[in-house]
Amino acid sequence: MLRVRVEAPVHPTESDAKVKLACLNLFPDLAFAEEGDVLVGEGTDVGHFRELLRIQRIRDTARDVLIRGRRETVVRFALNKQAAYVGRVNFTTGSPLGDLHVTLEAEDTDALIDHVAESTVGDRLTGTRGRTGGT
Repeated sequence: MLRVRVEAPVHPTESDAKVKLACLNLFPDLAFAEEGDVLVGEGTDVGHFRELLRIQRIRDTARDVLIRGRRETVVRFALNKQAAYVGRVNFTTGSPLGDLHVTLEAEDTDALIDHVAESTVGDRLTGTRGRTGGT
């Protein structure tokens, strides 16, 4: 089973509602709780996130980020909070306002990555490996 967890720091100058909206723009099924000054959303659906990667034409970039962030049964990565607020996916390594820290947990992370960020050149982590076509 897939589990999605998004942790978002909420600074005193930010609105909780806007930070929630940023998270929901990428993962619409999140349910929220507060842990100190961090908003934590948990859900099980990556369908909308997957569609945003396709629409923005960043599946291969996303795939590279997800592959770098996988460890056993989890995949971790960070997203820009401001971009998420306007419904855009932007991978980041640190921003002044804080990032959305995403953890995807699944038994088969290779299959998860193949599903969420399908390669546009035919590379797969599960099943047949290697590029299709060409020499």
